[in-house]
Amino acid sequence: VMMMMMMIRRVSTTSSPSATAFGSFMKWSFKSSHFHGESLDSSVSPLLIPGVHVFHCPDVVGIVAKLSDCIAAKGGNILGYDVFVPENKNVFYSRSEFIFDPVKWPRSQMGEDFETIARKFNAMSSVVRVPSLDPKYKIALLLSKQDHCLVEMLHKWQDGKLPVDITCVISNHERAPNTHIMRFLQRHGISYHYLPTTDQNKIEEEILELVKDTDFIVLARYMQVLSGNFLKGYGKDVINIHHGLLPSFKGRSPAKQVERVSHRDNLRSFVQKSEDLEKKCLMKAIKSYCELRILPYGTYKTVVF
Repeated sequence: VMMMMMMIRRVSTTSSPSATAFGSFMKWSFKSSHFHGESLDSSVSPLLIPGVHVFHCPDVVGIVAKLSDCIAAKGGNILGYDVFVPENKNVFYSRSEFIFDPVKWPRSQMGEDFETIARKFNAMSSVVRVPSLDPKYKIALLLSKQDHCLVEMLHKWQDGKLPVDITCVISNHERAPNTHIMRFLQRHGISYHYLPTTDQNKIEEEILELVKDTDFIVLARYMQVLSGNFLKGYGKDVINIHHGLLPSFKGRSPAKQVERVSHRDNLRSFVQKSEDLEKKCLMKAIKSYCELRILPYGTYKTVVF
């Protein structure tokens, strides 16, 4: 089983979950302490709902105790807690999963409580998310000719396994109105925008207008390079899947360099395997992002919980 990597491009920093500074998913340093109970996907009491909190601040004594006390004082129960403290770096990262009673601990009060702790420890980032109460992330999908990543995303979204709202699909290739994808988009009220590009005109201003109200963009095999001006103009995260980011796919002809193969494979089966890997990797990236499992570490690294 090969280890797969995806890239999340980041250009600005704020305190919101969709505007936390993220670097490329190129490599990361990991020395994580953790303890776990049940996962957030486990069934819990109908009175209790799950939440997640991520924290990034200078490393000092007492951070874990203060965060744990905050949750416990409101009747919450921690299901899992991960900590990452890099060697020889005065920095602390944590991610906690917990369940709580929203009647005893209202969502607005929760935000204020964690913000108080953030101020106490001069936190660079403190983000709390309650999936059942908070709005879903709004995303736009960009793609070119290949449909496999888009189809996977649409079906996962339809089945409720992708915790996002898809606002629109943008492509530099036209698709016939009677195709499966176009019928699906029309049936679910998702707009499709055909914006043909040239070497001289990448149509970036038009794309920026379409995605201005989204929380992040997904490049579902969009075979165009986004400029620095576009990334600065958008100012939020862009998740990309590309064979150059997967360890087994270096260089040209990525379909000829896929996972484990045998003498029974041919180019057609190679292509199928490479597409399957791309779909799986992209879905995992989006799910991890929405669950606040990815935190920035320096300029070109990330911590992955």
